[in-house]
Amino acid sequence: MTEQSRKRFAAEARAERPDPVLLCLLMGFEADLGAASADSGPDSGPDSGPGGGLEAAIAPSLETLGKLAGRAAAELAAAGGGPVPPARAAGLLAGALAGAADLRGGPSAYRRLESSLLHQVLRTGRGLPIMLSLVWIHVGQSLGLPVYGVALPGHFVVGVGDPDGEYVLADPFRGGQPLTHRDAEAIVAEAGYPLDPEMLRPAEPVDIVLRVLGNIRSWATARPEHARTQLWATELSLLLPRHPAQLRLERGELLVRTGHFVEGAVEMESYARILDAFDPESAARVRLDAKAARHRLN
Repeated sequence: MTEQSRKRFAAEARAERPDPVLLCLLMGFEADLGAASADSGPDSGPDSGPGGGLEAAIAPSLETLGKLAGRAAAELAAAGGGPVPPARAAGLLAGALAGAADLRGGPSAYRRLESSLLHQVLRTGRGLPIMLSLVWIHVGQSLGLPVYGVALPGHFVVGVGDPDGEYVLADPFRGGQPLTHRDAEAIVAEAGYPLDPEMLRPAEPVDIVLRVLGNIRSWATARPEHARTQLWATELSLLLPRHPAQLRLERGELLVRTGHFVEGAVEMESYARILDAFDPESAARVRLDAKAARHRLN
């Protein structure tokens, strides 16, 4: 990602009301830039050449989202005026997004990086639960419908309605299938947890983005040849106002793996200083790893 787009990512992440859609589209810009650089050399990428740039890169996705919102608006208009009950609103969104637009999950979604990249999900109509939920949230809210993310462990879904009153849960990954409280319990139990009422609260935008980046990091961790993908996902996570401190160590180790030995060692030593206060043994091990990284220059 260019310096300009990373600055925009950081600024949007710290805005009073961060836009998770924009933040996820900026991730896609990073992914495309990395892929283009790997294929064609360091001077290529979506922001190189005439007519390129960040705005041009994200414009098609915004146009697609607008069309999806228009389709949902038509469904809403056909339902007549007046307030729309939560179950009816969820059904309308399912009809427009999962039905007419065929936006849903698929058997290969968990094996593909594209399933975590919003612009690719909008292109193919297939993605991870959290990405499909993000489309539902964006489209629903653009029409004034009370749609929000519900970050159940292991499977992200949406809530429609008032989280403190009447609401329903729906699963965009499974075509907008309605979920009962028992269904939510089963989803959470499969991930090894009991259902806590706090799990049903609306997810914060920055937490949604951190979870998306975590999915990308996990995908790349299982594929060592994609260390550079893991690196940019880690670096974007560090730009968020809330993130695990251990990401500093992950970044340092990834920098070393991708040949940036001094920069990686500096990051590891910085993290070791954080560890000094509560885990001096681990801090000493991190310093030894940083020293080894510096020696790789010789």
